[in-house]
Amino acid sequence: MVTQIMVQPSSWVEAGIQIQKVRGLNLFKFTDELQTHLEMLLDKHKDNTLTEAEAAEFAGITELDRIFTLINARMIAESPVTTRDN
Repeated sequence: MVTQIMVQPSSWVEAGIQIQKVRGLNLFKFTDELQTHLEMLLDKHKDNTLTEAEAAEFAGITELDRIFTLINARMIAESPVTTRDN
């Protein structure tokens, strides 16, 4: 296991997360602002130009993204399947 410094993912929950209804399910999504910030950090990560502070932010946001992806996937998997008449 590698020790990594990161900004706590919970620091973005209040201002960076929204709940959005998708196909009748309430799913966790990043706000447009946090998504744009993540994409900027991702570009800098790819260019290997992140500062230490940005690397800590990037680690925290990507961890939050993994958590919400897992939660959303479980919510989708556990939702009742509806059929439509054609």
